[in-house]
Amino acid sequence: MFTEKKEKLPLVSERNVIGKNTTIIGDIISDGDFRIDGKLEGTVKTTGRVVIGKSGSISGKVECSNADIEGKFSGELIVNSLLTLKATATISGDVVISKLSVEPGAEFNATCAMKGSSVKELNNGKTSKEKTA
Repeated sequence: MFTEKKEKLPLVSERNVIGKNTTIIGDIISDGDFRIDGKLEGTVKTTGRVVIGKSGSISGKVECSNADIEGKFSGELIVNSLLTLKATATISGDVVISKLSVEPGAEFNATCAMKGSSVKELNNGKTSKEKTA
């Protein structure tokens, strides 16, 4: 006679901020987004976005879906989707990404591996590699 209707609440991503004069040493695991304007030494693992502000720095390992970097990063960076480097960004270490966007002026001193297909198929299934100048 009566049916229960369960309302599904939309998933809202939490936003976490590490302030300008804050230093954290340790590991962070979350499903939310992070903005770092302070200093972090350790690991950040999230299914959300990581933003490093102009005054922010991370030394360690970061695993996330998207990342926007304006500050400094040193260590291992794994981004499942898009990594955006602003003009003030300084990156060093190992980077594994799917897509990369770099503004002029950014410093990118890292080994970089891109996931996904990088070889285009042409001429009825025969693979060909593009030549660069």
